[in-house]
Amino acid sequence: MDYTVTPIGYVRGGRTEAVDDDWGEERAVIELDTSRFGPEALAGLADFSHAEVIFLFDRVAPEKIETGARHPRNRKDWPLVGIFAQRGKNRPNRIGLTTCGIVSIDGTRLEVAGLDAIDGTPVLDIKPLMREFQPRGKQRQPAWANELMEGYW
Repeated sequence: MDYTVTPIGYVRGGRTEAVDDDWGEERAVIELDTSRFGPEALAGLADFSHAEVIFLFDRVAPEKIETGARHPRNRKDWPLVGIFAQRGKNRPNRIGLTTCGIVSIDGTRLEVAGLDAIDGTPVLDIKPLMREFQPRGKQRQPAWANELMEGYW
C-alpha cells in the first residue's frame, strides 16, 4: 500500500547545505502552507518549550537510499550497522525527525532552534513535545553513537 503525504509547510532560512555538525545554534522558520492553514493551526503551541518536527530529506537521490547496513558517516572505525540503527538521511522513506526548541510564533510562521533540516525542506508534521511521550526508564546507546553525536548539537 502506498501513501501520499503533502507537506504542511517548508523550512525557511538556516543552513543551505546538510553539514553534519553544530546544529544546536541554528535558527530557522517553518512557514505553513497558507492555502491550507491559518494562524489557528499553531494556536497553543507557544505554551510548549519544544516541538517535534517531521520532515522529508527531499534532496536525497533515489540511488543514494540505503536499505542494508553501512558504516555511519562512512567511517570504517565505526561498526557496520543497519539503516534502522542509525539516523542518516539516506533512509528508505527519507523521513527526518528532530526535537527542536520553539523560539517564537508569528501568524503561520514558527521559529525554531536546533532543527537539522536545510532551507526549503518540506515539513510533514509538527507535534508538541510532551514529557509523557518521552522514554520511560533508562536509555542506552553504543559508544560509536556517543562519539558521532559529540559535535552534532
